[in-house]
Amino acid sequence: MTQSATSAAQGCIFCAIAARQAEASVVYEDETVVAFMDLNPVAPGHLLVVPREHAVGLEDIDGATSAHVWSVGHDMARALRRSSMRCEGINVFLCDGEAAFQTVFHFHLHVIPRYAGDGWTIIPDPVERERRLLDSDAQAIKDAIASTGSLVTSAHAAVGPLSDRQRGSKTPSEVSASEG
Repeated sequence: MTQSATSAAQGCIFCAIAARQAEASVVYEDETVVAFMDLNPVAPGHLLVVPREHAVGLEDIDGATSAHVWSVGHDMARALRRSSMRCEGINVFLCDGEAAFQTVFHFHLHVIPRYAGDGWTIIPDPVERERRLLDSDAQAIKDAIASTGSLVTSAHAAVGPLSDRQRGSKTPSEVSASEG
């Protein structure tokens, strides 16, 4: 945890909720995360998935915890879809940093059920970016990946390369069967 993450953990409302020292309407919890209803929901059913260990943002959270937060977020979205709340869609939303509208500086994933006419919008004013600028942006990101090795993790290594079936290719026995 960075110095800013350590100092921010003191007095953090999400840390207090995770430790059951502050009130919350908890939907799910395990040893790594707690999911609870957002006190200021965008729509009924809006919930947050929060790691128990304090992390300010993406730079502070480890890969395994991050993956678990997203996995639980997926499960919460499925539960919302199947609930009596009858939502018509789901937004999964992460605000990482003040410029990205983060207001509580403890990493958290918003799972927001959506309803026609609920009044919440995320409508940008899109402007198509020139290919050369997109290519330049892509190269800057590739350079950052190469310098940090951030995509080479034990989780990726454990999975290994995609199988023929995962790539949509036929296995050798399927090719033989279709030719015969």
